[in-house]
Amino acid sequence: MNYVIPSITLTVLLSLAMSTVQPSNKLNPSLTKNKLMLLFLVSLMPMNTLLSKNYETTLTPAPMIKLTAENIAPSLTLDTLSLTFTPVALLITWSIISFSSWYMSNDPNINKFIKYLVMFLIAMIIIITANNMYQLIIGWEGVGIMSFLLINWWGARTGANTAALQAILYNRMGDIGLIATMVWLMSFSSMNMQELLTQHNTMSAFPLLGLVAAATGKSAQLGLHPWLPAAMEGPTPVSALLHSSTMVVAGVFLLIRLHPLLATNKMMTTICLILGATTTMFAATSATTHKDIKKIIALSTTSQLGLMMTMIGLNQPTLALLHMITHSFFKALLFLCSGTLIHSMNNEQDIRTMGALSKTLPMTSSFITIASLSLIGTPYLSGFYSKDTIIETMMNSHVNSWALTATLMATALSATYSTQIIHFALTNYPRTNHSTHQEAKKTVHPLMRLALMSTMIGLLTKLSPLQTTTQTTMPKAMKLMTLVITITSMTLSLDMLYIIPHTSTPTQKTTALFFNQLAFFNALHRNITMNTLKLSQQISTELMDLWALESWGPKGLSGVSTHTIRLSTQQTNLIKNYMTTFTLTLVALLALSAT
Repeated sequence: MNYVIPSITLTVLLSLAMSTVQPSNKLNPSLTKNKLMLLFLVSLMPMNTLLSKNYETTLTPAPMIKLTAENIAPSLTLDTLSLTFTPVALLITWSIISFSSWYMSNDPNINKFIKYLVMFLIAMIIIITANNMYQLIIGWEGVGIMSFLLINWWGARTGANTAALQAILYNRMGDIGLIATMVWLMSFSSMNMQELLTQHNTMSAFPLLGLVAAATGKSAQLGLHPWLPAAMEGPTPVSALLHSSTMVVAGVFLLIRLHPLLATNKMMTTICLILGATTTMFAATSATTHKDIKKIIALSTTSQLGLMMTMIGLNQPTLALLHMITHSFFKALLFLCSGTLIHSMNNEQDIRTMGALSKTLPMTSSFITIASLSLIGTPYLSGFYSKDTIIETMMNSHVNSWALTATLMATALSATYSTQIIHFALTNYPRTNHSTHQEAKKTVHPLMRLALMSTMIGLLTKLSPLQTTTQTTMPKAMKLMTLVITITSMTLSLDMLYIIPHTSTPTQKTTALFFNQLAFFNALHRNITMNTLKLSQQISTELMDLWALESWGPKGLSGVSTHTIRLSTQQTNLIKNYMTTFTLTLVALLALSAT
């Protein structure tokens, strides 16, 4: 049994790698889809051992690079984190590629697109199975590069170019923290995670701050958040994969993997707590001010990532992992359903132009409703088992009132924007002309798988024997608080949605504009960049060239040397005058000699 689980994991990785080695013109989307289905079923096999005895092992071959200080070798760690999340990533990617074969069927480079999605998955699996920081940085940079290529898939669009550059630059700002942490670990500690985690009591605050900065950039926390809504310029399958099981969860996963280092540092956990709570409330508020369906769902992702960051700040990494898993399914389902709606609306993404789509797209409407209800924490759907548990944990912990208040506000606002999507897109009457094509089986099957998991994964987790948590007791009012807040928020949202059409055109509120523009971080960062560039240009041209180099450079030296030359010689370096004087003297001498 000690060799079975590593062999299965290596089989999954090598099979995925073989899919990317094939030339794009020979890659068959159907075969890739079937291969992912098979690999998903294979990856479930280690779960049996994991659930029965909480299996954990490390696979390390002979060193590839031998140095004086350490030996570098690829190493896989197979524990609860990696063995649980690998099937999740495979199932979601399988469903997204199945959807892509229909959604991107008219794209001339669909095979290349499928290959990029598989490479995206491989980079994420490298992150979750990495046992040293060298291997983790390979996967970390891999998801960054693939996100850039996939967001910029429709490169003829200016918005796609800008969004891809924005994503890579914001992530690079956060990556500075990870690189600084790796430099510190190479100098003062170890790059091997098992050795690293044994030093949790003696770890300095500097590398921990670098890890938090890396997670802030990759998981789009407040301050480095504008790239995530902008990434909606990419194709919808890319958005679904990027927001569910790859890329954005990599930052939170890094903190979950290295959580023992953070757990004993109160300053770092407090930073994670405040950052996560502020992010979840800010993103949820921003989502209520947008009308683009994909941007609403994208800001919802930022809000849920803030909730996971809050759990890391509360020293509850297992709850963060649980919410990451449940969130992956219903967020992928939300994006794929939105892609179907956008396709039906002839690429229109404004929810105010939709309406009555439950009549023309009944299956998709049912699935997006299930995903939205799971997102807001409806009892006995998957989001309920993680989201309610998180809020109950916060209520029963020594947490500051700001974090709890912000989380409860975000819970109310998540019900608000989910209600908006359902109300505008699915109910009432058609607000514009849209095609009434029937839902294809290629669309329904992947959505059905994700809807089933969005309904069942929470219950399956609840029934798993891995749970060792104690039963907490609390007053009934506290227990029902989340449900009451959600129902109240949905009711008030529906009332507002019915009242607004009968009122006069509202003026643009400053507060709404503030959240709609993401706290003006885009303008702020662009102004800082442009002002820095202009200042650098002025310093290099005006200050250096026109003043320093002119005064102290060649011209200044020329002026100083001219005075010295004139003191030592009568020559003034006037060649024309010299030649004229010489010529006239020569002519005069010739004239005198002739006479």
